[in-house]
Amino acid sequence: MLGNLWKDGKAMNQWNHYINGAPAKPASGAYLSEFDPRTGQESLTIARGNADDVNAAVAAAQQAWPEWRDRRPIERGRILMRIAHKIREHSAELIRIDQSETGRTAAASGADVETAALYFEFYAGLVNVGHGSVIDLGSGYHSYTRHESFGAVAIILPWNAPLNQAGRGIGPALATGNTVVAKPSEFTSVTTLEVARIAVEECGLPPGVLNVVTGLGAEVGTALVEHETIRKVSFTGSVRTGQAIGRIAADRIIPVGLELGGKSPNIIFADADLDQAVPGAMKAFLFNAGQVCSSGSRCLVQRSIHDEFVQRLRQALETVQVGSGDGAIVGPIITRAQFEKVQSYCSLLEAQGATAHVGGVLQEDAAKAGWYVRPIVVTGVNNDMQIAREEIFGPVLSVIPFDDEAEAIRIANDTEYGLVAGVWTTNLSRAHRMAARLEAGQVFINEYYAGGVETPFGGYKQSGYGREKGLEALSHYTQVKCVTVKL
Repeated sequence: MLGNLWKDGKAMNQWNHYINGAPAKPASGAYLSEFDPRTGQESLTIARGNADDVNAAVAAAQQAWPEWRDRRPIERGRILMRIAHKIREHSAELIRIDQSETGRTAAASGADVETAALYFEFYAGLVNVGHGSVIDLGSGYHSYTRHESFGAVAIILPWNAPLNQAGRGIGPALATGNTVVAKPSEFTSVTTLEVARIAVEECGLPPGVLNVVTGLGAEVGTALVEHETIRKVSFTGSVRTGQAIGRIAADRIIPVGLELGGKSPNIIFADADLDQAVPGAMKAFLFNAGQVCSSGSRCLVQRSIHDEFVQRLRQALETVQVGSGDGAIVGPIITRAQFEKVQSYCSLLEAQGATAHVGGVLQEDAAKAGWYVRPIVVTGVNNDMQIAREEIFGPVLSVIPFDDEAEAIRIANDTEYGLVAGVWTTNLSRAHRMAARLEAGQVFINEYYAGGVETPFGGYKQSGYGREKGLEALSHYTQVKCVTVKL
């Protein structure tokens, strides 16, 4: 699939779609550039898909579906297990590709490669789970349910964690007998293409079961969602795009899973163990340079410990290295547009009456130096400010004081989002009270980003609906049929 394209005197990697078990050149002949966020320079090109490419991919998926659906689940599971094994076998190459697309350290990219493998491994072990149940209607009847695949499903992926997200969606979709057309972000497409190639060419996945079409959302994503043969859509990304997809899906009356934005509260009570809470709060907003929907970007701190907490956090952040080397904690912002968006929020801080600490020094020439932002802790924030209400998607933390449990709940829930919340306290009763009252799909207690591929993930309110990950995801990739027989 990987070839060379000479441009401006240098070799460029050129990647095509992956359709029906083989690379496929774009119908239009057009390509898009990807950029390495570590340098800001063009690094490779991907096929610019259109409706013709989508038609070819969906046709391949639909043709492959009956045979894949009718296989014994254990046979599907064996293939998924081989995919997990081969992802690990190809980890060095996948890490190299992911670094060129996301700019992350080798350790961070390696963690995503391993997580992708874990998704295929996890769902390989669940292929014989939850196929239906028997219903007791009394003597004279035999009634039961079947959980059946939809057919060809569309999985539309974001740019912030491409390989992780691909495994998260593709794994359960294939495990339940669906076929897939994946549309990765135009900024980070290549790892998904490579996983599709590995799955088909090295693991025995039948051609057409997993297809990848690259390109722009307006040209490929929209065509996928509108396609009459696509029977289910999974989307991870912005609220605005999720709303547009939801409207199309509603008109077509097809199910859609939406995992959208977040402005997650991370709540620190006075009785918290600050030796744990300070590094936990750092992890909550610095992971992936803050480019995570579940980022703990609002830190609610009980007023009696506010100043001590901020001081300790500032001191800890002074040692944080920004870059892409092995010692770096915070990597670059993955896209130029997002880098500029984070810059625009930084310019708002003083005008809103907030105070920035520690970070905020941006590269003056992003085209040469890469798209890096030093971590920023902002105090003097109230929950009505723009920086406290809007998702920044960068390493920016708003610190908001509160007095008691009731006020913490009020501030935490005063947002249009509801993806994640964190609670730090040594009071077990308070921890469970807070977990029950917080309007979020996941609550972490005395930790942040706890859990793994086994735990269901999704949001309340405008953070979306439906669930990815865990056993729960299987129910979102199947439809229920009830069969009743008079004996």
